[in-house]
Amino acid sequence: MRIRLSNLFGTAPVTIGPVHVGAHGNRSAVLAGTDHEVTFKGQRSVTIAPGADVISDPVRFSVSPLEEIAVSVYVPLGAGPSTIHSDGIQTAYITSGNDTAATSLHAFEVISSRLYLTDVEVAADAAAHVIVAIGDSITDGDHSTLDRNSRWPDALAARLQSDSALASIAVVNAGIAGNRLLTDGPVGPSALSRFDRDALDKAGVRWVLLLEGINDIGLSEKPGDVSAEQIIDGMKGLISKAHAKGIAIWGGTLTPFGGSDWPYHSAAGEATRQKVNAWIRGAGAFDAVIDFDKAVRDPAAPERILPAIDGGDHLHLNDAGYKAMAESIDLRLFMRTEPQSRSGAP
Repeated sequence: MRIRLSNLFGTAPVTIGPVHVGAHGNRSAVLAGTDHEVTFKGQRSVTIAPGADVISDPVRFSVSPLEEIAVSVYVPLGAGPSTIHSDGIQTAYITSGNDTAATSLHAFEVISSRLYLTDVEVAADAAAHVIVAIGDSITDGDHSTLDRNSRWPDALAARLQSDSALASIAVVNAGIAGNRLLTDGPVGPSALSRFDRDALDKAGVRWVLLLEGINDIGLSEKPGDVSAEQIIDGMKGLISKAHAKGIAIWGGTLTPFGGSDWPYHSAAGEATRQKVNAWIRGAGAFDAVIDFDKAVRDPAAPERILPAIDGGDHLHLNDAGYKAMAESIDLRLFMRTEPQSRSGAP
């Protein structure tokens, strides 16, 4: 296996190291006998320029599908702002000093974000492939249970592992809470600007599942500022980019946000969502359609999430809702390895 560390949003070079990996035990613990030091071109530390990332040397550390690993990173003082995945929904433990080889930590603070670490890659045979789920907080798993791995991409990975014919397929979660399709924002670059790095350039990628657009509707300055046509044009651009690399791209319909505690719910916003969903379902531009909207909406009030699977803010899902999203994906689609359509023009 190997890992990737990023200084994408850093303002100065950052030196990181030592770095260790091991099998995750309880809380901050690493299982005894599993600790491995990670090197970078043979060195115990590495300096990463602003805007850059680094991949580690291979580590002879076998991991099982869905196994949790612990990555311990030492960052000397004065490193400056860190590149962070804020909504990690996984507990990270922070302590002072170099405790990267410790089997557990005794004095620490906790956060639910990931710092610097962006990728974990494992060696696999030629039959192994990847689906990248790219999206916003719904793909990121907002409102799912901390440390339970109950985001919908997690539930999809579990479904794939339960089928011996599909167990060689890995799931990469490229969701960013607050992400927009068209516009860069304070929580990260738009899907348009990060699509190559976060989806098309991932090792082994064969499919991409796109679920974006809700924040373009809900975070505009006023309802109607972003039109369905603008969102659709953005999706067409991503379809064309995927097809140019021979990668199939599936479109997820936008899930309901009626009654949301966030400033999303308006007649104009709902009309835009419906237009975008009608295009996703009917245009034939995507290689497949995943009808997430149908899977989670309330039949009695289709502009709202079904109450039993509502995460509580009428925008995000709970664990059962994310499981329902994963279960709405027809696993027979993974038997298709090439894009079915060649253009995002319809």
